[in-house]
Amino acid sequence: MLGVAASLLASACCGPGLGRTTPLPTAEYESHIQSRKAEYGPEFTVLEAAPFVVVGDGPPDWVKQDTAEVVNVAARLLKEQYFDRDPAEIIDIVMLATPASYESHASSVFGPRTPYGYYSPCKRAIYVNMTLGNGTLVHEMVHAFMGASFPDAPTWFNEGLASLYEQTDLASGRLRGLVNWRLPGLQSAIRRGKTISFEELLSTSRGEFYDDKRSGLHYAMARYLMYSLQEKGMLRGFFKRFQAAHDEDPTGIETLKGVLGERDLKAFQKRWEQEVLGLTFPGR
Repeated sequence: MLGVAASLLASACCGPGLGRTTPLPTAEYESHIQSRKAEYGPEFTVLEAAPFVVVGDGPPDWVKQDTAEVVNVAARLLKEQYFDRDPAEIIDIVMLATPASYESHASSVFGPRTPYGYYSPCKRAIYVNMTLGNGTLVHEMVHAFMGASFPDAPTWFNEGLASLYEQTDLASGRLRGLVNWRLPGLQSAIRRGKTISFEELLSTSRGEFYDDKRSGLHYAMARYLMYSLQEKGMLRGFFKRFQAAHDEDPTGIETLKGVLGERDLKAFQKRWEQEVLGLTFPGR
């Protein structure tokens, strides 16, 4: 589950720092590409996709297609919508074409803690098991950009926004998160009265958000709160206002109230839960 992948992000303490507002020189990409070719060997295709470098062991045409249609498109749309900085240093996107390759190249001293993929600020790399689709790739790209532009964002917002883009139709030329597999579990929690208040969700610490017993609920609630703001045309405005007001409003509770025009989030949450119950996920 992607929630497990995020625990790697949560424990990271060696990120590349606040990002750049100007592009890195072409020569730095050329040097980086040559070093990755030497490191990974001839079975890997290595491509520039600024501010990333893609390293993939699938068929070269597939790696080129994913670079053009997923990495480049997602990076452009994410920057247009939210992020005003690139990562300070080049981030590798390591696309691994088989579970065995993922096990081999994405493992740490603990081994890969998720079958999907993760972002390692320490290694300045995103590792993705491409046999499971592109959703994890875009999710982890959000984390890399968030670390560059809004490094103090609370975990609920970092993971909520990243999770929103686990399923999106990039071919449309728009950045819009779609209903995804997290919906049925959230709907079940709503029907059973097992959700938590938005005030509690937004106040979670990293450790609380990633708690093994509750992380699935936290992810789903954060994602579909982002989805609701998206569908109301409020998500970009919320991002910008929260980024600017973070020092005074570190949880985002007051910013959310302001964007929604709500004095009490409880009334909004009741309406939101009804909206969520009205959504459908294909194949359910």
